[in-house]
Amino acid sequence: MKKHNLKLHLTLLSLFALFVITACNRGTKTNIEENLPAGTHAVTVIEVIQTSNYTYLQVLENEGKYWIAVTAREAQPGDVIYFSDVLEMKDFVSKELGRTFPLIYFVQDPNDSPVSGQQPASMGKPVNERVQGIEIEHVEGSLTIAGIFADKANLKGDMVKIRGLVVKVNNNIMGKNWVHLQDGTGDEGKYDLTITTMEALEVGSIATFEGKIEVDKDFGAGYSYDVIMEDAKVSDIKPAAPRS
Repeated sequence: MKKHNLKLHLTLLSLFALFVITACNRGTKTNIEENLPAGTHAVTVIEVIQTSNYTYLQVLENEGKYWIAVTAREAQPGDVIYFSDVLEMKDFVSKELGRTFPLIYFVQDPNDSPVSGQQPASMGKPVNERVQGIEIEHVEGSLTIAGIFADKANLKGDMVKIRGLVVKVNNNIMGKNWVHLQDGTGDEGKYDLTITTMEALEVGSIATFEGKIEVDKDFGAGYSYDVIMEDAKVSDIKPAAPRS
């Protein structure tokens, strides 16, 4: 009888402890959701897979599980990660893992805490604002952004050279750096050229790019381009002016 009572007592204690933990987790979750900046995700890590370039994480958000990939970093189950800048990829093949992810999100801005005022961004969509007052001294044999958009059909597949101002950079997405370039030319919606490269660049620098022009390129998930320059080589970099 005493043994039975002890077992019942321990069972009740376990249930009570589980109730308390669940209630705390719900309270924490509600608090996190209520205080997150607009467009920010808060996820809990469930599973970690490390590779040479990426850390693949199965995460939980609002009782839903999915996979994200971030630049290689330390992570373990139970970690909470915040982000807003993602690229959705379907049927993504990791050659290193020999595995296909039916759906995965490449996260550009993983943080250990929410960033106040953080706004959602995108790797591939054109920069909304046009930088005013750009004056670029074009190099011999180079084209302008206006010229590339105007003659895109004839330039498809060609190697093209262009010089401009780096206005946005998203590094290490799908193994490449994604650069937005402006040179002061081009009409509305056609003044910002997206370029993929292995080179590391800073916003505000001026550089010459030489790469292959592709048109009507669609990476899925809404990331499509009328014109994009791929696998560009970079030369004659003028660093960004130091901030005062």
